[in-house]
Parts: sequence; structure tokens; C-alpha cells
Amino acid sequence: MSKGFASNYRIVVLASLVLLSFTGLGARLVWLHVIDRQELLDTVEKARRQIIIQHARRGDILDARDNLLATSRSLIDLGVDPQLLRKEDEKKWPQLATLTGLSLADLEKILNTRSRPPGAIAAPKSPAGEPPLFDFDFAKSQEDAKKTEEGTAVDEDADDDTVVGDPDTNGERPVQWAKLSDEISESTYASIMKLGIRGIYGNRVYRRVYPHNELAAHVIGYVNRAEEPVTGIENFADLYLHGQNGWVESEKDGHQVELAQFRTRDVPAADGYSVVLSIDAVVQHIAEAELETIVDKYRPRKATIIVSNPRTGFILALANTPTFNLNEYNRLPPGEQFRLRNIAVADMYEPGSVFKIVAASGALNDAIVTPETAFDCSLENVLVNGTPRNLPREFEGEHFDAPLSVADILARSSNKGAAQIGVLLGARRFYDYVRAFGFGQTTGFPVGGEISGSLQPPEKWDGLTITRMPIGQSIGVTPLQMHQAMCVIANGGVLLRPQIIWKIRDASGEAIYNLGPAKVRRVISEQTARTMTHLLERVLTDPDGTAFKEWNPGIAGCDFAGKTGTAQKWEAVTLPSGRTVERVMPHANVASFIGFFPADNPQVAISVIVDHADESLVGGTASGAKVAVPSFKHIAEQLITYLPSLEIQPGIGAASPPVIAMEGGPR
Repeated sequence: MSKGFASNYRIVVLASLVLLSFTGLGARLVWLHVIDRQELLDTVEKARRQIIIQHARRGDILDARDNLLATSRSLIDLGVDPQLLRKEDEKKWPQLATLTGLSLADLEKILNTRSRPPGAIAAPKSPAGEPPLFDFDFAKSQEDAKKTEEGTAVDEDADDDTVVGDPDTNGERPVQWAKLSDEISESTYASIMKLGIRGIYGNRVYRRVYPHNELAAHVIGYVNRAEEPVTGIENFADLYLHGQNGWVESEKDGHQVELAQFRTRDVPAADGYSVVLSIDAVVQHIAEAELETIVDKYRPRKATIIVSNPRTGFILALANTPTFNLNEYNRLPPGEQFRLRNIAVADMYEPGSVFKIVAASGALNDAIVTPETAFDCSLENVLVNGTPRNLPREFEGEHFDAPLSVADILARSSNKGAAQIGVLLGARRFYDYVRAFGFGQTTGFPVGGEISGSLQPPEKWDGLTITRMPIGQSIGVTPLQMHQAMCVIANGGVLLRPQIIWKIRDASGEAIYNLGPAKVRRVISEQTARTMTHLLERVLTDPDGTAFKEWNPGIAGCDFAGKTGTAQKWEAVTLPSGRTVERVMPHANVASFIGFFPADNPQVAISVIVDHADESLVGGTASGAKVAVPSFKHIAEQLITYLPSLEIQPGIGAASPPVIAMEGGPR
């Protein structure tokens, strides 16, 4: 046989091998394309398909001058898929550490953690900490959440934003996503992408920021790190603010880059609407600065200042102390969570003498008395339904020998006189007026946490209530309730619902909703309101008026009206017998002054309410005159200078009270 030819044996073996190869290849192709086709297609689809969530931008909150009070800043939530990292990219890690603000050691720990031990998965993520939306396996995320709900162990040492995959044969779960930073700017992200480190990618998200920190904190409220609204306007107006997320269904390549040409669905995000408040940032700053002065001078436990347009019910400023920084709400220690309370609507107090406007208004409105009707304020008791009832003592032991008119009772704040007006009006009728002025019910103010106060019906009163409630005892009110009651007199006799949302604008800036005055009921007639205004002017201008000394010299060119209040505070005391009783706290008062101006055409109402000022710093009793009147005056002086520019506010500068076709007494 020639050496140039293979033997028959070799030819048979070679042919057999070729035949077997083709047979195996054919069998494999049949298996892949026929038998196992659907499973393979599902695997490829799962590997390549992705749902990309496109976050909507939360709408802004603005003041009446379009100053930003709350806005959303675009940031990148940066993370890594450790399974995709390459050895050759390790030399770039120091640059990545610098750009992310992490130490190199911390960065290396994250990048080198490729799996979680058996029996542990990462904790479920909040919306603010979800994996990158540029590469988000939605189905896998839902699966992990379901496993967690079913009781799978959670690794308490794992980052809450870490996503892990299915366990391998050793029970190890591969890390698919680990957060590096959630506050990377767009420009920094661009620099990170230029490094070309495979496996590093980010998700564009929005973070809520509050440009003025503490300004109007209790009104604005805040959203938490999960972008969930918690308090204030953020919570109340969330329906308008939050917008609607969009989403994209697409494919990705092996480098986790989206293949846009394979998008099958693209639903764009709809940004939230903006909410414009009636708050004026300048007026709010004036109020908050005055609270700082009060704290420095008197060290009170808490205080509230409210400024509004009494003709419309729109709030121009609402400030409380203690307060908090909206951008750092989560840094408050447990012992200081009380700073989050909106004192103006969530706390109640006995209003004291400022409440005398209710009994006086009711008696004048029912024509039971006139401003000249006199009462013997030297009496110790009066008959109530044939039974003698003790009259309250006068403030700081003052004694009035001569009879006092209704006008004098208000100006000089006689407790005995006000009590007798209440008795003359009668328990049921007086109670009706108290309710008509808005007490014992919420105002509907849209910031959350509001309470209704404390008001019992006449059938539950004891023998002294009819002589105590007319002077602001035996009743609990909120600062906002008391403010709105004074506004009834200022606006011509109508109770208006206090409002703070002025406009709603769409994403293009077009106003889609404008709010106007919300009229609840007519409480007293316009004539009674005018009469009460004149009487309340005397509180400031009469030499015997309770505010005369601290007010004068007054403010030139403008007449003011208002009422002082000094209320004792009560505390629970446990007796040796074990019984708990309420007793007056020594040297503890709630000092207030609530008023409005100009008296003949009210445009601004101001409440200053100071709880438990340090009497050692006051130089005597912490009365409404000493503590609250100077602050009222200081605020008014600044607003008079600023007032011309307030005409942009809803209703400011109106020439006459709102026309309201409701007459008579409380309904």
C-alpha cells in the first residue's frame, strides 16, 4: 500500500468521528430549538429585558411671591454590580473614591463584597433606596421583597440598599447591587462615567430640599428619605405635589447598557404640580425673628405668632418655637421630637382675658347690653338661677369700687364684669356664641395634627363654669382658634376658615386652581363688629387700658384694636391620699395679645401667644401686656413699612369687608 494513502481502518474511524460529531450537533440543535426552546427564550428574555422606572419630579412649594420654600434637586443614586467588575479597573478605584467622597478602604470593602453568606439577604429597600433605574430588574426586585415577607432571614449587617441574587450550591447569594452614594451630582456622575469602570452605574432620582431651613417648618412639613410625605403641606397637598412616575420596557447588553432601539414601551413621567401658599416669606421671617427675641428675653417653654388677612382668612405667617430644620428633621434626638409639633393647631391652652371678646360680642349682638351698660364689679357673688355663685377675683388683686361699663370692662379687663356679662347672656346662649366663634371644633387648617380644643356643653358645666368661661377659664383653645375668633370682629362679623394654600400650578406654571375666602358662618352683625372694634381700641388708647403703658407712644398714622390675655396654667398634683387634683402652677402664665389694624379698615391680624415666660426675666407677672404687647407692636411697625407690597396677597388692600349675605347671631 502506498504511503500517500490512509488505511481503510483510519478512514472508517475518521468518518465515524465526523458522523458522530454531526449527529451530536444535530441532536443539540434539535434540543435547543425544539425541546428546550421556550425555556432558553425565557432565560434570554429575563437576562436582557428590563423595566426602567422614570421618577416624576415632585412639585415645588412656593410663597405668595414665588419664593421657593420646598423644591426637588436632581441627583444620582450611584451603585455597583460587583459581578461585573474587572481586574484592570482596580487602578481607577482611588479616583472613584475621591469622586464619591468615600475613603479608599470603604470603597474597596463595598467593591470586593461579591456575595452574602447563607441564610442572609439584604433588607427590603424603600423607594428612595431602590437599585439603579437604568438597570432595574423589576421582577427580581418584587421576588426579593416577596421572599423577605415570607420570613427569609435578613442580614442586619448588610446595607439596606444592597440587592442580592439567588443562592448558589453553597448558599452564597451574589451581590447584584450595592450603593456607593445617593447624593452624586450630575456633573460628578459624568466624571465617574468617564473613568470607564464596568459595573458602576447610577439612577437619576430627586431629593427634597428646603432652601430656607427652619422657615415656616411647621407649615411646609417634610418628606422622609423614602420621599414619603409626613407632615404639613407636603402631606396635605401630596395629591398635587407627587406626580406620576413613568417607565420604560427595554433591553440591555452584557455590559448593562440599555439598547434603546429595543424599547417596546415608553411611558413618560408626569411631574407634580406646584403649590403656592399665602405665606409671605418676609412676613414669616419677621414673625420668626420676633420669636427668637422672645426666647432670648423671656425663655418661654413655647410661643406662637400668627399673622393673617382677617378679611379673607389667608395666613401670611405662622411661626412656632421650638422649631426645627426641615433639612435635618431626622437628626433630632428622641428627647427633642416635640420640636416637630405645630403648636398653633396641636396644643391647647386656657386663653384668659382675650376670650372676653366672646361674651361681650354676644351680649351686644343680642342687644342685652350696650357699651354704656354698667355692672357692679365690687361684688363677690351673683345669683345664677336663684343660686349664689362666686365671682372670680380680679387680676393681681385689683379692685373696682365704682361700677364699670361694658366698654370699661373690656379696656380694664375686669374679671367680675366679664363674668356678669356671661351670666346675663345665659349658659345656653353664651355656649352658642362660643361655638359660633369656632371653639370646640377644628378649623380645618390643612397642615395636620389639629385638635378641636376642649369645650363642654352647658349640661356638663359645674356651678362655677358660667362665671369662669367668660374670662377664658374652663375652656381649652388652640392659638389658631383664638386668632380666628378675633378675626371675626376684624372682618365684620364672619367666621372664615383659615387658609394657607392660595394656588395650584401645573408643571408649565399655569394656575389650574385658585382658592378664595371660605366662609363658615356669620357670628355677629357688622354693627356689633364695628362696636367691638371701637371698644378694643380702648385697650390700647385708654390710660386705664391693660395695654396702654406698654403700647404708648403708639404707632403714628394707624389705629389698632386688640385684647390682652393672661391665663394661669394648671398642673396635676398627687395628694398624700393618692388622689390627683389640678392646681394652679405658681408663677406660670400664658401671656397673649391678639389684635388687628388699621382699626377702621382691618388688613392684618396678629396673634402673639407666649407660654410660661420666666417671670424672673419679665420683672413681675408674665402678663399679656408685658410679654406680648411689645412684640405685637414691633411686628406691626415692620409690617406697616412692608404693607404696600402686600397687596399681591389674596384680599390684601380690599376697600371693604367681604359681602356676606348672612345676618344675625350664631347659627
